[in-house]
Formats: sequence, structure tokens, C-alpha cells
Amino acid sequence: MAAAAVAVVSALVPATASAGGDIVVETLRRGEAVEVRAHALLAAPMPLVWSVLTDYERMPRFIPGIARSVVRRRQGNHLLVEHSGDARFLFFSFPIDVTLEVDESPMRWVTSRAVGGNVRRMIGRYDLSEEAAGGVLLRYSGLIEPDFPLPPLIGTVALRSTVKEEFTAMVAEIERRAGDAR
Repeated sequence: MAAAAVAVVSALVPATASAGGDIVVETLRRGEAVEVRAHALLAAPMPLVWSVLTDYERMPRFIPGIARSVVRRRQGNHLLVEHSGDARFLFFSFPIDVTLEVDESPMRWVTSRAVGGNVRRMIGRYDLSEEAAGGVLLRYSGLIEPDFPLPPLIGTVALRSTVKEEFTAMVAEIERRAGDAR
């Protein structure tokens, strides 16, 4: 998944999830790259969170901006996944075409690293942990450096907006499936 991404200006963007409480997305520009961190506490069981997080081929149905997602190869917990689509913000559109090496540690974490496509560098990691108060804490951290120039201020804002929208959509799908299971 990895729509991830993110300035010398740091921004904290909270958004409210329906049952999961606050979603927090932080972005920071690092030269030509953008770093992102996001987290949300989910009112859903770990197996359900895991199943949505690793539902690669259905991501276009619930993650905005992803038009196509295909698992090209799976060898145990190591995958090769292709994503394509675009990131949109106001009247700007940034094409996304990336091949990711994905490693999974079931019910614990998922890492991804771009090995092809229109990014110079893209890495991401989702971490899951069960909370003592119940629910699952979902954390994301990543770094993206596109192979096209990002407009100085708008580029960071656009990536922050895209990451917030995608992470919020992931949380919403988890909560939708959790509601269906109840």
C-alpha cells in the first residue's frame, strides 16, 4: 500500500474516524522526499485488521487513488505487488505507478519498498499492536521521493492530503468490516 509520503514544515493533521477515535497523520519534508507517520486506534479484532491491511487486490475498491493493485508473486510472506493510480489535490494530479516488494509478519507488521515505477524511493511500514484497553493500534511510517519534481509547498500539502485520505479509507474499511461481523 503505500501511498505514503511526505518539509521543513511539519504538520499534524487529525481527522475523526467513526468508531476508531482519532486518526493522526504527520508529514515532514526531507529534501526531495516526504516522510509520513500516521496512527489510529481501531475497535476491531486483530485478524480482521490484518485481513484488510493485506487485501492487496481489493484495495482499489476502498482506497481512493488506487486504480489497480495486483499481486505478481507470492513466496510465503514475501510478495511483489503492483499499484497504479493517481494522487489528486485541487487541480493537481500526480500519477502513481509503483512495484513494491512486500514482507509480512502476520498480525505484527507489513513492510514495503519500491523496486520499480515512477518513484526514486518509497518505503513504508505498518505496525499492529493489541492494546490493553482493547482494540488494535495501527501505525504507519513511510518515506516517498517521486521521480518528478514536487512543487515546493503544494507538493507536500498534496501528499499529506493523499496520505490522510488513504489512511482514513483503510481505517473506514476496517471499521465497516468489523460492523458487518457484529
